[in-house]
Amino acid sequence: MPERPQLVVITGMSGAGRSLAGKALEDLGFFVIDNLPANLIARVVEQADPARDPRRRRLAVSVDTRGGLSFEVLEQVLMTLANDEVPTTLLFLDADDEVLIQRFAESRRPHPVEAPTLSESIALERAALEDLRGQADVVVDTSDRSVHDLRHLLSEVFAGERPRRPMRVTLTSFGFKHGVPRVLDLLFDVRFLPNPYWVPELRPLTGYDEPVRQMVISHPDTGEFLQRTQSLLEFLLPRYEAEGKSYLTIGVGCTGGRHRSVLIAEELGRWLGERDVECSIRHRDLPR
Repeated sequence: MPERPQLVVITGMSGAGRSLAGKALEDLGFFVIDNLPANLIARVVEQADPARDPRRRRLAVSVDTRGGLSFEVLEQVLMTLANDEVPTTLLFLDADDEVLIQRFAESRRPHPVEAPTLSESIALERAALEDLRGQADVVVDTSDRSVHDLRHLLSEVFAGERPRRPMRVTLTSFGFKHGVPRVLDLLFDVRFLPNPYWVPELRPLTGYDEPVRQMVISHPDTGEFLQRTQSLLEFLLPRYEAEGKSYLTIGVGCTGGRHRSVLIAEELGRWLGERDVECSIRHRDLPR
């Protein structure tokens, strides 16, 4: 059987950064085709011959809603590629509605989905992409990511060659009062733990500080929560990895995102590191 190229299909919400993702993948050695009709993807893959042209060993195609809101053709193409054993990754770019509205306002570009208002255009597109988002191998929320952050993340995910790297885990602490991150695979709510915010001398501190740690860790529910959560992750992680999942995002939320969630995320990150799980920790609301 001839060598199959590695394929990344880039899609997602308009304004979420598909063009930036394509440029980042191009820098990683991918041959990138922008705005390719879905029914031509299989033909591009068939014509790629990595043995004759190494540049075609890694392909990336961008598919968006400029051709309409029906993605049935793309879903059928993805099934065909899977049956033909073409190593394919579906990358979905997303962002909060408020962020998308701001980006379109700043760029002054019209939204590709026609509707009376920009908010309605975004809502129609989000509804049309819901099933496709659920099928994605990698979902990236670009709401609070800089261009540099996005390039770094995509480099982590796609820099390797075809052999799969072990699944990577990202732990994200956050405050519910600032909104739940859009891209999460698992979410743990730790608002049941004692809140250092209500202790005046602890309020200005964070989950990194020892007095806060002592208050939260000393509570019996904290130890039991960590033990039960670690047991759950011991069960889930190898099964997610066996399914082919390469990137797992775990959210840990408290009220403000500065005390309990930070501490618990750090504890879980340390525990994962001790088990040689590749893990990064992000405290979304700590600077607030």
